[in-house]
Amino acid sequence: MLLGLVGKPSCGKSTFFKAATLADVLIASYPFATIEPNHGMGYVRVNALCKELGVKCNPRTGFCTGETRFVPVELMDVAGLVEGASEGKGLGNKFLDSLRQADLFIQIVDISGTTDIEGREGEGDPVQDVKMLENELNKWYRDIFEKVWNKLSRTIQSTKQNFPEAVAKQFSGLRVSEGDVKSALIKLKLDPEQPALWSEGDLENFTKTLRHLTKPMLIAANKIDKPSAKENLERLKKEFPEILIIPCSADAELSLRQAAKAELINYVQGSSSFTINENKVNEKQKSALESIQKNIFDVYGSTGIQEILDKGVLDLLGYIAIFPAGSKLADSKGNVLPDCFLLPKNSTALDFAYHLHTDIGDKFIKAIDVRTKQPVGKNHPLKHRDGIEIMTS
Repeated sequence: MLLGLVGKPSCGKSTFFKAATLADVLIASYPFATIEPNHGMGYVRVNALCKELGVKCNPRTGFCTGETRFVPVELMDVAGLVEGASEGKGLGNKFLDSLRQADLFIQIVDISGTTDIEGREGEGDPVQDVKMLENELNKWYRDIFEKVWNKLSRTIQSTKQNFPEAVAKQFSGLRVSEGDVKSALIKLKLDPEQPALWSEGDLENFTKTLRHLTKPMLIAANKIDKPSAKENLERLKKEFPEILIIPCSADAELSLRQAAKAELINYVQGSSSFTINENKVNEKQKSALESIQKNIFDVYGSTGIQEILDKGVLDLLGYIAIFPAGSKLADSKGNVLPDCFLLPKNSTALDFAYHLHTDIGDKFIKAIDVRTKQPVGKNHPLKHRDGIEIMTS
């Protein structure tokens, strides 16, 4: 699971990345402060299974509050993308190439409109920022196809290959699946038996549709507490009703997480409140924290950072969380519910077995639902937060 953070320079990507991961990265107010991609671990919230089963879990990865399990997901922060990035401007090809394996794009938008299209201080337009990035991402995706399309389409047509299978195999590096290709063909009513006869417009529409299927995107409307942010947020929602847009403040979340780490406040990421440890903060710190409470929590309910990760993975991608659990709910070392895995929707018990290990999948006999204690077969569809024990030969 890889979530790619994208956006123009100086929109707050690195701040978002650090707020979500607490990784040590450079944050600067000038364009292209990030050169090489940064990788770190963020988390997705899942209602804890341990509470329901009356036990206390001790995760090997992530953590659990007893109420909420935080399941790790990888985040990648690439350098800011400018107009012409798909043609190499601003080292755009290098940055875009890093995004090939991303499952989801989170576009960070400076919703305050205080930076121009290239990230310099000045007047900006969040609507144009989104249009620019959409255009560059679509061009980048189409260019990858165009490099091999003439030969590939002729080969598929002359040898009568299965089109979805052939395209998915050729572009597996973009995480293209046969299902994605079939969905694009149906939506656009394109002929898969004669792809060599497609027009340039057909190919452009096909790659654009496929990009949205394989790299869905949501918008993080960052700097929501700044002047003009609310007005720009409404404009953005009106212009892009089909895109999930979530207001956020990466600065506020980073401040809260660092304050919590220093024990100045009690705060768990994504919470709708925090408490100040009065005997540990000075007046300046207290004033800053009270400003976050007034301008962000009282208005939006949270900083939005955790909500973006949750909705991106669980709602937009539709992934489900599955807990591997034996009869004693513990592994061989006595760790209770040590793991939680994120699987694509419609996964089966057998899919889960293979996710754990190829040998477990090959030797699958049956699975046990830890709630009902009932056996289920290999084709049993899994549900979000299932606890499953796999029995093997």
